[in-house]
Amino acid sequence: MQRKPPSHEVGRRNFLNGRWTERLHRKNDQFEIASILVQVWPDRLHAAARKIEAIPGAQIFSCDPKGKLVVVMEAEDVGRIGESLNIISLMPDVLTAALVFHVTDEGY
Repeated sequence: MQRKPPSHEVGRRNFLNGRWTERLHRKNDQFEIASILVQVWPDRLHAAARKIEAIPGAQIFSCDPKGKLVVVMEAEDVGRIGESLNIISLMPDVLTAALVFHVTDEGY
């Protein structure tokens, strides 16, 4: 049996197949989502994860004890994605932060 995501979340499969736009009733009808691969000092992993999750729209999708985090970002425009990437990159516990996926949908 496949687990359904809560109604307020977009499931990955629905997102990738374009079945997520009914959720987007925003005033500018634009939606951005990005994945960021973050490498942190392993002994500072949990502290860095807490700081990242404090950024609006950020969610830790995956965490490896060797210091790797996969961060999913949601935003209303690409500027906020870039701003969040810069914030993460400049955190003291972060070694690297790289954008690995970005998609936008305009016009819905």
